[in-house]
Amino acid sequence: MSRRPLPPFLRAALPVLAPIALAVATVACGDSPTGPTDPEPPEPPPPPPPIPIVAQIVPCAGGSAGGFPCDRVDLAANIPVRHLSPGRTPAGPESDWAVNDIWGWTDPQTGVEYALVGRHDGLAIVDLSTPTEPRPIAFMASATSESVWRDMKVYEDHAYVVAEITGHGVQVLDLTRVRGLTEFTELGADARYREVSAVHNIAINEETGFAYAVGSNSGAETCGGGLHMIDLSDPKNPSFAGCHAPEGTGFRGTGYTHDVQCVVYRGPDAEHAGSEICIGSNETVIVVSDVTDKANPVTLSTATYADREYIHQGWLSEDHRFFYQNDEQDEWNNRVSRSRLLVWDLTDLDDPVLAKEHLGPTEAIDHNLYVHENRIYYSNYAFGVRILDISDPANPREAGYFDTVPAHNDTNFDGSWSTYPWFESGIFVASSWDEGLFVLRLQQ
Repeated sequence: MSRRPLPPFLRAALPVLAPIALAVATVACGDSPTGPTDPEPPEPPPPPPPIPIVAQIVPCAGGSAGGFPCDRVDLAANIPVRHLSPGRTPAGPESDWAVNDIWGWTDPQTGVEYALVGRHDGLAIVDLSTPTEPRPIAFMASATSESVWRDMKVYEDHAYVVAEITGHGVQVLDLTRVRGLTEFTELGADARYREVSAVHNIAINEETGFAYAVGSNSGAETCGGGLHMIDLSDPKNPSFAGCHAPEGTGFRGTGYTHDVQCVVYRGPDAEHAGSEICIGSNETVIVVSDVTDKANPVTLSTATYADREYIHQGWLSEDHRFFYQNDEQDEWNNRVSRSRLLVWDLTDLDDPVLAKEHLGPTEAIDHNLYVHENRIYYSNYAFGVRILDISDPANPREAGYFDTVPAHNDTNFDGSWSTYPWFESGIFVASSWDEGLFVLRLQQ
C-alpha cells in the first residue's frame, strides 16, 4: 500500500510532457584524420586557435533562465529523463518514465561531484565535473521492477538504494567503481540487504554509521513501518540492529514513519547532548526519539497541529534548535491557501513548540526540503525549487526560486521532487518528475 494518495497522473495515464532540455551550443575540435599513409602527404594547415567552450551557466535575468521562470537561481544544465542512461531505453511504457529522489556524492580522491538520480527503473549516476555539461556515467537497474518511489543515501562511498516494491530490499553500490569511467556503464549492485522488503525511504547518520529504513512493508522485518535500524559498520554487509515504532503514531497507529533525520545531537537541550536523536515525520505527528541504544530506543516526545493532513518530511537547522517540516497534502486538500512550511522550536526535545507557519507565494504542493547553512532548499512540485533564507531561523523569507515546470503552477504532484545542496562547488541539483535532472546555482 502506498503511503500517500496515488497522484492523479498515476491513476490515469496522461501524456508525458515533452522533455525540456537546455539548448546550448557545444563545439569540439575534430580528431586527427586516420587512414592509409600517403608517401608524400601535403603540408597540413596550421591548427586553428583554441575554441572556448560555449556551454555556459545561463543566468537568471529578467525572471527567466533558458525559458524557465526563476529568481536569483541560475541554470547550468538539464538532462531529460530519457538521457540519464545513454543507449539504454528506460524500462516500461514511456508514460511511466519519471525521476524521483536525488542525492549526491563527492569522490574523496578525485574531488569529482556526482548526482545520484532515482528513476522509476533504477539509479542514474551523473558526473558533474563540468556543471554545464553533466555526463551520465553509470546506471544500476532496480533490484526487482519499476517503482514510483526510490530513495538513496550514501555512507563511506557506498550508495544504499531502496524502492517501495515488494522484495527490493536495500541495494548496496560501491561508488568508487565509477572512478575513472570514460564511457557510460551499467553496474550491478555489490550487495543486497534482504531483512526488509519494500521501503519508502532511507536515512543515514554518517557520524554513527547507522541507516534507518522507513515506511517498510510487504514482508521481512517491517518494524510497523517505523525505524528499521541497520548497522553499516561493514558497508557491504549491513546487519539488522533493531526497530523503533512509536505506538499510536501514523494513520494505522503502528509507528509508521514516512521520513526521518537522525543526528548526533548538539542542540540547546543539554539533557540530550551527544545522544543519537531522530526526528521522524510520522503522518500524524512529528516524533522525537533517542536511538543511542538500538536495543532500547526511547520516544522523547510527539507533536502535531490541528489542521494537519500528512506530516511528510523535514530537516533540522544546523544548530539543531529548529525543525522545518512540510505537510504534503494540506494544499491538495485545501487546508491552506498556499504552500506551507511549519517551523518547530526544539529547544526542549521533550516539548516541541510550533513557532511559525510560513506561507509561500503559490498554491503548489510542497515536498522534500533540506537545510544547508542558512538556507532551505525546498522542492514544491509544480512550482519547482524554492530557496528560503533562514538567517533569522524562526522567520524564513523567500530568497529565490527556479520553476522546473513552466507550463503550469497548479496543485498537483508532478514537478520537483527533491534537491541536494551540499556540493562544495556551490552548485545544487534538483530532480523534477517528467523533466529529469537540473543543475542549478544560487546567485550570491
